[in-house]
Amino acid sequence: MFGRRAIVAALVLLCGVAGAQAGSERRAHNFSPEGLAKVSDYIRNEIVAGTFPGAILLLQQHGKPVYYENFGVRDVATQISMSADTIFRLYSMSKPITTVMAMMLVEEGKLSLDDPVAKHIPAFAEMKVGVEKKAEDGKVSLELESLNRPVTIKDLMRHTAGIPYGYYGGSLVNKLYADAGLFDNKASTNAELVAKITALPLAEQPGTSWDYGHSTDVLGRIVEVISGKTLFAFEKERLLDPLGMTDTAYYVADPGKFPRIAEPMPNDRAISPMTQVKDPRKPLRWESGGGGLVGTIGDYARFSQMLLNGGTLDGRRYLKPETIALMATDHIGPETKVARDQNYYPGETSGFGLGFAVRTSVPPGTSWPTGEYRWDGVGGTFFFIDPEDDLFGIFMVQTPSQRGRVQLALKTLIYQAMGR
Repeated sequence: MFGRRAIVAALVLLCGVAGAQAGSERRAHNFSPEGLAKVSDYIRNEIVAGTFPGAILLLQQHGKPVYYENFGVRDVATQISMSADTIFRLYSMSKPITTVMAMMLVEEGKLSLDDPVAKHIPAFAEMKVGVEKKAEDGKVSLELESLNRPVTIKDLMRHTAGIPYGYYGGSLVNKLYADAGLFDNKASTNAELVAKITALPLAEQPGTSWDYGHSTDVLGRIVEVISGKTLFAFEKERLLDPLGMTDTAYYVADPGKFPRIAEPMPNDRAISPMTQVKDPRKPLRWESGGGGLVGTIGDYARFSQMLLNGGTLDGRRYLKPETIALMATDHIGPETKVARDQNYYPGETSGFGLGFAVRTSVPPGTSWPTGEYRWDGVGGTFFFIDPEDDLFGIFMVQTPSQRGRVQLALKTLIYQAMGR
C-alpha cells in the first residue's frame, strides 16, 4: 500500500493541481471501490489472455489521481515491469496537441479558423476534387472538378478538408493516396508531405464530409510556416517545456531510454495492411502533427489537466477558457450537413470539435455524460475529458488490433464505477 500511495503522491506533483476546480464546488459522480476493482480485473484478465503485455490507467478528478495502476510489463521480450516513465507511441493523440498549437496562433491573431489554407500554403489554391464517373461499359474513371469553396483552417481541424489517409480502400482517390508514399518516414518533412498532398485530388468537396486523414499533418505544416520554426521546436517552446512534458517527442533520441519503450505483443504489430507499428528508436525527419508523437502518461496527464482547467496549469495560461470551449464544441452537427460514413470513428452519439470527438448524446443503455471530449491512437492509447465530473482518464497500452474492443469495454466499466 505504501508503494501505491507513493506513486499517487508523485502523480499529484507531476500532474499539478493548481487551477483545478474544487470538488466541493462541482456536482460530480464519485467512484466506488467495487467498481474500480472491476476495472482492474478487466485489465489483468486481458493481460492473462495475451491481448497486450501491460498497460497503465490513470483517472484524475478534482485535480488529484483517484485511480492509478501499472499492469504487466512493457515488453514480453524484456519482462521489464510497466511503470510511470514508460514511453508509448501516441499516434493520433498527437492531433489534440497540434490543434492546441494552432489555436495559440489563432488567439494571437496570426491565424483564423476561416483562413483559406491557400493563404499559408499557396499550392492549395490549385487543388481539385476527384469524382468517380462510371461509363456505359461499367468502367470507372476519375475526373477532376474545381473546388466549390476553399479548404479552410477549420476544415483541417474538424477533418472536413477532403484529405484521407488512403488506407481504407474503396475509392480511386484513396488508392492514389495509398500509392503516394505519404507514410514514408525516412524522407518526408512536413513541407515535403504537403507537396505530395497538393499534387493529389481531394476526396470530397471541402466541408461536405468527415474524412479522417492527413488534415492535422497539414495543420502542423501551417504552424511551421507561421512560426518560422519546426513543429517540434514550436511545441517545445510554447507547450511541452513549460508544461514539463519532457518525454514527449517524435522519437526517443536518448538510447538510455530505449528500455522504457512499451511494445505490443509480437503478433500484434500491424497498423494497416501496409504499415507496422513504428520504431520510435529511429530518428525521423517527419514531425507528424497527426500521429507522430511518443510520450508518457505523466506528460499527457499534464496536458489533459490543462485542458480540463480551461487552458491553465500551475498558474500559467496556455489558452483562454473560451478557446477550450470552442474546441470542445461539435462543429459537424446536423445544421452543417456534414456527411458521415462507415468510417466515422467518433460513433453515432458523438460529433467532432476542433481536434477532439465530442459526445453530443447519451449512448443507449448508459448515462454517460454529454460534453465529454476525447480521442485515441491507433496503437491503443486513449484519453477522455469529462468536464461535468471534473475528470479525465488516460489509458496507455500498445495493442493496435484490439484497441476498439478494449476501449469500449474499459470506458463502460469506468463509467459504471461512477454509477453512470
